[in-house]
Amino acid sequence: MSHANATLTPITRLRMARLVVDRGWTYASAAKMFMVAPRTAKKWADRYRTEGQAGMADRSSRPHASPNKTRPALVRRIVRLRWRQRLGPVQIAGRLGMQASTVHVVLVRCRINRLSHIDRVTGEPLRRYEHPHPGSLIHVDVTKFGNIPDGGGHKFLTRQQSKLNARATARRTGERGKNSEPRIGTAFVHTVIDDHSRVAYAEICTDETAATAIGVLERAVAWFAEHGVTVERVLSDNGSCYRS
Repeated sequence: MSHANATLTPITRLRMARLVVDRGWTYASAAKMFMVAPRTAKKWADRYRTEGQAGMADRSSRPHASPNKTRPALVRRIVRLRWRQRLGPVQIAGRLGMQASTVHVVLVRCRINRLSHIDRVTGEPLRRYEHPHPGSLIHVDVTKFGNIPDGGGHKFLTRQQSKLNARATARRTGERGKNSEPRIGTAFVHTVIDDHSRVAYAEICTDETAATAIGVLERAVAWFAEHGVTVERVLSDNGSCYRS
């Protein structure tokens, strides 16, 4: 596929090449018609003569040989220093007597240019864990969050205003804690995530009982089915709502 700024597409190259090869136009005349340089018209005409229509397709710009490419033995030394000692490009370059930019290119090629991409224990590049297709495995979990009072909490308002908002919210909901103190309650976010695609289904509930967890799972399975995904297996932790 031609890049966005290409002057000629494969079809246009073919038209220009046929004018030169089949109809005898000069390179300059064909180039003028398609607003390119004569050497461009010659290039596509020569390809058309030798390869026919197939020669009008784009080719990779990658060189056939890279004589200046870093030697495999040196690459292994760079990777070893990165894995075992967690050194950066500048430190590795200083030890091996080479340019830091070259070390960085090698680290990027090996996908270990960021320490966050390397396992801290083994030093191996991190590999994303996933099942082979959507629905093969889904993960279920529950996360607790404190409810935000009507009008906002202390993250955006003063502590005093936040407490006033909490009392007003408690009066509206009827929630009470110890000693009948106003209580805004807790939100239980039940999440169901597909292991392959990482698509998630979530519900905000008022508890984490077994009945609630079962209901969320049933609705999640139905929601995935509406999107063409058949759930095969379910994975959970040892939460009380999953063990009961």
